Amino acid sequence: MAIRAILFDKDGTLIDYRRTFVPINREVALYAAGGDPLLAAELLGRNGQDPETGLIEAGSVLAAGSIGDIAKAFAAQLGHNTPGDLESGIERLFSAGGARSLLIEGVADTIAELRSRGFLLGVASNDSERGLAASLGAHGILGLFDFAAGCDAGFGGKPDPRMALGFCRAVGVAPREIAVIGDAVHDLAMARSAGAGLAIGVLSGTSARADLADLADLILDSVNDMPRLDAFAGCS
Repeated sequence: MAIRAILFDKDGTLIDYRRTFVPINREVALYAAGGDPLLAAELLGRNGQDPETGLIEAGSVLAAGSIGDIAKAFAAQLGHNTPGDLESGIERLFSAGGARSLLIEGVADTIAELRSRGFLLGVASNDSERGLAASLGAHGILGLFDFAAGCDAGFGGKPDPRMALGFCRAVGVAPREIAVIGDAVHDLAMARSAGAGLAIGVLSGTSARADLADLADLILDSVNDMPRLDAFAGCS
């Protein structure tokens, strides 16, 4: 069955993860650490971001986890020093940072092109609804999507398949008629669990080819390669 709809991950797939979220992660860790830079560095290092280089570990909680996942991981490390409003504070910082986000070059044109070809489009993120809106709204592309869900939208966080299934219901297609595209194993695991027609990995985010190979039907350098594929030539 032909692909009629495409569900995108946000960070690392549409948004440039390294230029946007590496500095935000540092802000979040410093907040969680109560301003202690050494403790903040420990939080980063144990949860997937090298505090010196900013390199991100594929599949780590900072690379792919929801705000709740990050808060739980930090709290497990902080113990009784955990701020009482840790999760809401992290969400606030991610949302504020999202408004300063940077798109991967060429993404806005690619999304517009795919929509012009008749595809129904959605975005599913482990960021919050507010952070998702801030990130994509800042670039004027949020309105190109027929569906947008964050981790607090009632579908659970990835790899739970409910975001993908919710997208299918919202746009009126069967799971086998959707392609799911993302830079993390969580995205592809969601696609597989939902029965998506295509699970596509991209190398523009936090994962290498070897990280995605077991779950991906194909792996692209970025979403900008999609319009050249026969599967996305057009949707009638």
